[in-house]
Amino acid sequence: MKNYFLLMRLDRPIGFMLLFWPCAWGFAIISSERPIDDHWLTSLFLFFIGSILMRSAGCVYNDIIDKKIDQKVSRTKFRQLASGKISTSKAWILTIFLSLVSLIILFQFNIIAIIFGLSSGILIALYPFMKRITYWPQLFLGIVFNWGVILSYLVFNSEINLEIILIYISAILWTLGYDTIYGLQDIYDDIKIGVKSTSLKFKKNIKEFLSIVYLLSFALILIVSILIVKEIKFYFIFYLLPLSLLIYQIQSVKIQKSYKNLSLFKLNNYYGLSIFLIQIFIFNHA
Repeated sequence: MKNYFLLMRLDRPIGFMLLFWPCAWGFAIISSERPIDDHWLTSLFLFFIGSILMRSAGCVYNDIIDKKIDQKVSRTKFRQLASGKISTSKAWILTIFLSLVSLIILFQFNIIAIIFGLSSGILIALYPFMKRITYWPQLFLGIVFNWGVILSYLVFNSEINLEIILIYISAILWTLGYDTIYGLQDIYDDIKIGVKSTSLKFKKNIKEFLSIVYLLSFALILIVSILIVKEIKFYFIFYLLPLSLLIYQIQSVKIQKSYKNLSLFKLNNYYGLSIFLIQIFIFNHA
């Protein structure tokens, strides 16, 4: 059982939390339009469980597709599939099982949300192949990984609005930034085996790149808050906390220090949480 636990990366909750927080941002926007009631809370909980399941399924599927690549990378060569501790056929069974349970959760929502959720399937299937053909797999990940932002809004509404679109774009840019930091761990192995990434593309200008994507992402968060509240309130000062987390990452990132970059990457869990809590407070005290 331990090997399956590790295969699903359940020992690294940062992954499913980064999947969950943008969904929670969507719920924060919904809280500005309707009361936080049992339906809101139940749906948020289902999204949390769904984030764990979908991230686990994604990790197993990604390891199946990347098995040969993982065997050539020092950081990943001891993973359960790459090292042969779990067979590919058993990994496929686990992927299908996790996906089916995720579908059960999706089917608890309305038909519009169900259709939109199902539409992400092809993108999820394509993601592991992106690093073979483009230097922008992190951008593709952002598009797929944050699908839940819009999905969360469609659970309560039949159409989307400007605010949720801007939050979605913000989440994409955020993912583009933190996954570029994460990818710095593998850049030397990636060069050897021909794998592409934004970590490689911008390795000589990493701070400038992170400054652009992170600060644009944060600016969109502020814009959405202003659009909802209709003015700039004094408690917008709380946003200085998540902003400081982004600035710290930009200033501290180092190409050569993988252990340091991993620590910076993990800070994004606190960024996602702080944005959610601040949004809930601001949107319900406007």
